[in-house]
Amino acid sequence: MEVKVVGAGLAGCEAAWQLANRGLKVTLCEMKPRKMSPAHHSPDFAELVCSNSLRGDRLENAVGLLKEELRRCGSLILACAEATRVEAGGCLAVDRQGFSRMVTEKIRSHPGITVVEEEVTRVPQGPVIIATGPLTSDALSQDIARHFGQAEYLHFFDAAAPLVSAESIDMDLAWWQSRYDRGTADYINCAMDKERYEAFVRELTQAQEAEVHGFEDKNVFEGCMPVEVMARRGMDTLRYGPLKPVGLTDPRTGREPYAVVQLRQDNAAKSVYNMVGFQTHLKFGEQKRVFSMIPALRNAEFVRYGVMHRNTFLQSPKLLDRYYADRRDPLVAFAGQMTGVEGYVESTASGYLAAVAMAAKVRGLPVPDFPKTTAIGALGWYISDESIEHFQPMNINFSIIAPLEKRIRKKAEKNMAIAQRSLQVIDGLLANGI
Repeated sequence: MEVKVVGAGLAGCEAAWQLANRGLKVTLCEMKPRKMSPAHHSPDFAELVCSNSLRGDRLENAVGLLKEELRRCGSLILACAEATRVEAGGCLAVDRQGFSRMVTEKIRSHPGITVVEEEVTRVPQGPVIIATGPLTSDALSQDIARHFGQAEYLHFFDAAAPLVSAESIDMDLAWWQSRYDRGTADYINCAMDKERYEAFVRELTQAQEAEVHGFEDKNVFEGCMPVEVMARRGMDTLRYGPLKPVGLTDPRTGREPYAVVQLRQDNAAKSVYNMVGFQTHLKFGEQKRVFSMIPALRNAEFVRYGVMHRNTFLQSPKLLDRYYADRRDPLVAFAGQMTGVEGYVESTASGYLAAVAMAAKVRGLPVPDFPKTTAIGALGWYISDESIEHFQPMNINFSIIAPLEKRIRKKAEKNMAIAQRSLQVIDGLLANGI
């Protein structure tokens, strides 16, 4: 039987790969390059629009656990991420262009996947997985609303950080170090003293913002908070957030700085760096003016300015089950950020689970049970929890994974125990041939 997948982002590519590897014929529909959304810059699949890394890679971190589960489950996205990895301390960061190219090549060369370059404007008849992302085209968005019989989606705003060229960073005023010296020294650290920091915050709070229709501070997703929105919350907010100096030592003084801006490698050539935590929707000229107040970036060349996007998502608890399928029609499923999972790894996990479940359904097999004790399963349980009154997108975190029966006080030990329990469950599922 043929299964259609709509959208070749991370969720759609993962879904297509998992379906095809289970012997099903897959038609993957992608509107690029014929039509591009405001966030698209490349014709390749699995484009990382937000330049941040795939986040932490330690098992004591929930997203690190989620990545390890996906690795063990044969995730295409995690395999390509590992193959295009760049240094970033304890994080999994990738060469974005190399990563997207590899995913595209793997998908296009798979004998079970046929790629069709077209815009899908109506919800196809199942079996289908729709993974068109938070910037789904207007025509398909309207038809999804019609399909569910409701007029409105929910929405929130998130933002991407600027990129600066490596050669324009003043290394006389910056140094290499990872926080607490974990792993290798993969971050460039740009210090500010109290006087410069407070002047920076004042200018940041008064800088002119680009117009984004419908934007209000209350609609910003907390995990992608624009830096100027954080600054408006108080003079020290940034020092306890992305500019926190703890775990870092300025070699010029031998002391912890007052505030630190960190830069993270963005490509394999190490020629471009991302301003960590500096998602923004300031006007481009204002970004140049204000961010150049950071001493080590006084002559910075901005190769890409920060941008703001409106992201749209379903009221999933009312509409979808824990396998991301329509409660009324199990052969119509959704995946990715449109379901209310937030983040690249979480989107991948939703595509994986939607595909595993869909493959079982069309082959007449029992749907594998991914319980709430696993990170993959917990995300599915979260987006389908009908008791949630005010549904908002969610990154994976230990609070949505089933707690341990035995109480462990130390957070790191508790998280590691949850991770070990989860991986035992995953290994059991794999042994039974999911």
